[in-house]
Amino acid sequence: MYKKKIIGLLLLLFFLGKELAIAHGLPDSKAQLIVEKEQILIKFSTPLEIVETAYKKSVLLQSSSELNNLKQYYLKHILVTDSLRSSWNVSVGSVLINENQDPIVGKYKQVVATIFLKPSNVNSLRNFDLSCDIIIHQIPTQSILFSIEQDWQTGISQDNSKQIGVIAVDPQMGIIPPLKIQLGHGTWFTGFKSMVKLGMQHIKEGTDHLLFLLVLLLPATLVVNRKRWGSFGGVKYSIIGLLKIVTAFTIGHSVTLLIGALGWLHLPSQFVEILIAISILISAIHAIYPLFPGKEVYIASGFGLVHGLAFASILVNLNLDTSAMVLSILGFNIGIELMQLFVIGITVPWIILLSQSLIYSYFRNFSAILAGIAALAWILERSTGKPNWISVFVLKMTQYALYMIGLLVITALIVSTVERIKIKK
Repeated sequence: MYKKKIIGLLLLLFFLGKELAIAHGLPDSKAQLIVEKEQILIKFSTPLEIVETAYKKSVLLQSSSELNNLKQYYLKHILVTDSLRSSWNVSVGSVLINENQDPIVGKYKQVVATIFLKPSNVNSLRNFDLSCDIIIHQIPTQSILFSIEQDWQTGISQDNSKQIGVIAVDPQMGIIPPLKIQLGHGTWFTGFKSMVKLGMQHIKEGTDHLLFLLVLLLPATLVVNRKRWGSFGGVKYSIIGLLKIVTAFTIGHSVTLLIGALGWLHLPSQFVEILIAISILISAIHAIYPLFPGKEVYIASGFGLVHGLAFASILVNLNLDTSAMVLSILGFNIGIELMQLFVIGITVPWIILLSQSLIYSYFRNFSAILAGIAALAWILERSTGKPNWISVFVLKMTQYALYMIGLLVITALIVSTVERIKIKK
């Protein structure tokens, strides 16, 4: 026993002396697991310099033979076993070289290999042992950090990824022990609930989606007078108008969320994002000057179709099977609606109250101008792919959204109180 430990330590010291200069400072390898219904996809990321050291060749990926040889290298160093004695089909999909950013190291190139693990018995999928000495067999100073990036059954997604373990050299034994992966068993409700949360989170962070809807609601309490926005149309008129716009937007984005998530329609994401910014610009102009009075419902539903395609892109990237996708679409849409209703619920009453005052035209125009400037900045950013100071500023200001809503509440209450006092006098 002691002899094995001494041999292990000597081997480790040997490799440390040989490879320390190469591995020093570079990040460890990362393995991100995406759990699907019948297989597990692993995105295996390693600094290019480390791969070339362990592989003992330059990695350029300029020919199919070179790519196949590198794939064989990965396959040679992966073994999967489980208690049910399933046979596992291990295959390598794409292998790419891209640039990554590390807060300590800075920019560096990395090799990203997509590896598929598929058992003959699907019951083995969530409980197995993974032996993997890629890189480590040559550079024992390296480790492989494993995390679950997506597991629908247990409600894990990119927003709440979970670290599950590390594969590294055991310095005492001088071996590389396998990683025992136990994913646990969730339920359909866990997956559904996680999609509701994901939908709420997406709207919470989706400033452009909410801005479009809120700006479109700004003139909804007013009547048109000689092709200009006139006075307050009354509480009943305002509530009916607001409900129509919100419902139309919901129907619009729900339709394309379903169509897009099921893969029946796909548009380039850049084009969709630019259209969303354009929708904000148009609604901002409409809030100042009535472009389509009485037709806000059609505009809301039309641009809702565009916003729905952006929502759908989130679900498409999850690569779910049909039953999980249907539940995900439902849950994600419910999450979107809950967050929309929450935001509308804490803003619209004060807009109705403020729109009965003389200063509302100034508030409406000022808000619309700010929204229009933000929209123009987003159009420029999404067209060129480069942020500008306005888009960066808008992103920072979203941190103070609650304070801005608080300011709206205080302003509405003060203005309403002052005008009531004037009427009594």
